[in-house]
Amino acid sequence: MTRAPRPADPSGTPLPPPVQRALYRANGGDADGFADCFAHDGTVNDWGREFRGRTEIRGWSEAEFTGKQVTLEVTGARTEGPTTTVSARVGGNGFNGPSDFAFTVDGDRITLMRITG
Repeated sequence: MTRAPRPADPSGTPLPPPVQRALYRANGGDADGFADCFAHDGTVNDWGREFRGRTEIRGWSEAEFTGKQVTLEVTGARTEGPTTTVSARVGGNGFNGPSDFAFTVDGDRITLMRITG
């Protein structure tokens, strides 16, 4: 079953392309595609736990994100410099509820995704 991605916030503000791709891949359950949205030395910071590099990010995603059939419904977004914070309603077989994801982007890749709330 394919879950529909939410590539922009409800006001229509476009998200940076790497963030759009990451949300699309996460909502599609694609751990490999999600990890490939990151720079080779990119990092996921999940409430202080850091997963660095695509291999670690893929493993984290399979265990705790895409592997839990995560769904991310974007409810808002704001960009300050290279960082876009996406507010989303999280669903799936893991954490459910509102959360914020701060994505730092460099070029066409994410260098950091920090789960902030």
